[in-house]
Amino acid sequence: MEHTHFDFGALNERERYKLLIGTVIPRPIALITTLGRDGRANAGPFSFLNVLTHDPAIIAVGVENYADMRFKDTARNIRETGEFTVHIVDQALVDQMEICAIKFGPEVDELAEAGLETVPGYAVGSPRILAAPAALECRRYMTLEVGKAREIILGEVVGLYVRSSAVDTNNLHIDQQAMDAVGRLGGHSYTRTQDQFEVKTQSPEQWFAEKSSTVR
Repeated sequence: MEHTHFDFGALNERERYKLLIGTVIPRPIALITTLGRDGRANAGPFSFLNVLTHDPAIIAVGVENYADMRFKDTARNIRETGEFTVHIVDQALVDQMEICAIKFGPEVDELAEAGLETVPGYAVGSPRILAAPAALECRRYMTLEVGKAREIILGEVVGLYVRSSAVDTNNLHIDQQAMDAVGRLGGHSYTRTQDQFEVKTQSPEQWFAEKSSTVR
């Protein structure tokens, strides 16, 4: 099987971006809400997102600010307030999420434009979108500046909301079919998470026992 090698040192920023978003797939989508110091709410989607550790509970969001090094509203609000809420996007929320992706000016309320109902946060000031299947309330843990216009925001999850029909509170099992989350691919493409399969990692004893039985 042949593979094509790309030397990232020989590629420009756009070329690296295209290769990364096409290969690191699917990526979760974070529809992030924040509040400015003036109390104005903001919402924007980000697909450079993942959970890094559970103790402490840390998630990472990659934010590309403007080329002239001005902060996007999300990054600026998090710097000013230290708080944000990450919403998981499901199939039903895709169209409204895309409205929030439009590059409106700071005077435009994306949540209102998208028709998204919110309630005040519990542990943080940023609003919570009721239509989202899950919402993670976060406080800024650390911001890593990785370029003139790029930063990685680490947030500590201080609270989690999950749609009641998608969680068993007795064993904390999340019904991933009920979550119906979508993922980001390359270009303008998305994927659904309804097509699932399970693979259970064996113990060393199980592996060697099975290997021994097949050799015979």
